[in-house]
Amino acid sequence: MISARCLVLALLLAAPGTHAEDDLQNRGHDPFFQISSGVANCPEPAGPRITEAEWKRDSHHRIEHGNHCWLEGRCRQFNSFAYDDEIAETAKRRLQWMSIHVPGWKQNTTLWVTIWERWMLVQGCVAPGYALAPFMTALHDVPDVERFINETTAHPERGVPYALFHKGAVAKP
Repeated sequence: MISARCLVLALLLAAPGTHAEDDLQNRGHDPFFQISSGVANCPEPAGPRITEAEWKRDSHHRIEHGNHCWLEGRCRQFNSFAYDDEIAETAKRRLQWMSIHVPGWKQNTTLWVTIWERWMLVQGCVAPGYALAPFMTALHDVPDVERFINETTAHPERGVPYALFHKGAVAKP
């Protein structure tokens, strides 16, 4: 006969969202934030939320890449990750400035920003016909950003150029 403890354990393991591989977390504590919500039905990106298995797989690369900028003389700080919080705060101040000087971007976009390793990744949706270039140029001017990546679309119904956050997964900040 199956013990009650074994039965409970089996049910927990079989329940959706309880597997360790579904436990999505921002394990690197990379800055990730939504900056606008003007376009309806824009799928949320996974952002830096990954499983423990993905974290273990990518950890060596993060260490190697994080230290390269210092070793190559491209960084004033010892590691490219040391810039991330500073870049995120500067980006938020830039976005406040852009709210006044780059009209319409909040109303015509639904966007998320991820900062990691001195890279800035912008993901989300743009209203068809909205001129995104001035917005992206202004955001790209944030100091210490080494690489700027634009993963936006004006037609999310055709698919998006980024991995999606699945609401059924267990997400932790």
